[in-house]
Amino acid sequence: MRVLLLSAYEAVSHRYWAQSLMAQLDDVSWTLLSLPPRHFAWRIRGNPLSWMLKEHATLSQSFDVVLATSMVDLATLIGLFPHLGQAQKIVYFHENQFAYPESSDQMPQVEAKMVNLYTALAADSVVFNSAYNRDSFIDGARAFLKKMPENLPAANPLEALRKRAHVLPVPLSIRSTSLHDTPRRPQLIVWNHRWEYDKNPNDFFEVLFRLSAEGVAFELAVLGQRFRQSPDIFEQAEQRLAKHVVAWGPQPEAEYRALLEGAGIVVSTTWHEFQGLAIMEAAQRGALPLVPDRLCFPALYPPAYRYDGTREGLYQRLYDWLTDSTTRPAPLATTAWEWPAWRDAYRQLLAVSA
Repeated sequence: MRVLLLSAYEAVSHRYWAQSLMAQLDDVSWTLLSLPPRHFAWRIRGNPLSWMLKEHATLSQSFDVVLATSMVDLATLIGLFPHLGQAQKIVYFHENQFAYPESSDQMPQVEAKMVNLYTALAADSVVFNSAYNRDSFIDGARAFLKKMPENLPAANPLEALRKRAHVLPVPLSIRSTSLHDTPRRPQLIVWNHRWEYDKNPNDFFEVLFRLSAEGVAFELAVLGQRFRQSPDIFEQAEQRLAKHVVAWGPQPEAEYRALLEGAGIVVSTTWHEFQGLAIMEAAQRGALPLVPDRLCFPALYPPAYRYDGTREGLYQRLYDWLTDSTTRPAPLATTAWEWPAWRDAYRQLLAVSA
């Protein structure tokens, strides 16, 4: 089977999914085309042109399956290379633009939303990494289409799309045994998310400021992907929480894994998450996940690992876990998230489509 794998905005989670998918299904003949995750507005609308100019020979070949991420403008690409329309076309949604929280200084991402929608409609199979992702896409697209001047009847194509959609998460690689002897540090709190406003760092740090002022003992590792511009709260937190910090900023892979292996708690306060690989990886390594009761999290985490989504709820749960070990739940079982549980489903997706 010849599969063309297209990743138009190769963020960390997208690269992880593509690389692990090719490694796990190594009997497939893969051809990967990807573009760096920068210049978002240009990238999501211009990826067919970028590939046409740089990869014309590759795109002129024949494939059994075209597997594209939702950032790919699949409809335009098929228009430029009509023979690709003869392949079975699968789109994988790591996220969708209809559920992305827009900041006050952002222009509405109309182009990105239309690319998501056209790509889904041009595909033979549509796959989401969570039911929340699927449902927020359908509901968001319906609300979006109601704004069009012609007031188009959006329900029928969208409901048909919902019925033929699959839900397949990004599986985790099986946990390496090389770091299992790392001592557990129960008071070590990890933040391992992108340093952007949609991850809601303000709630996280404001709670830690309060715990620190009250003399609660904890350590802090602020990891994750950092950009040239980050919310101001990070600079403030680095100073105010300096006595607690054991790591600050992106770390080399070995150090990052060691911190996850030793962490006691990993926290999310996000307003935007469709699966949350960073939290899942930390939980796989034994850290207790603490996530808000919204988005994709209720389907993945039992109530013992969720708080009500407010600052006060996060404060109370962290205070209890840090000051009374008997309030902590047991480490979360995560084997259901790993590749052995999902390899056959991915193989069937490609086989059915081919």
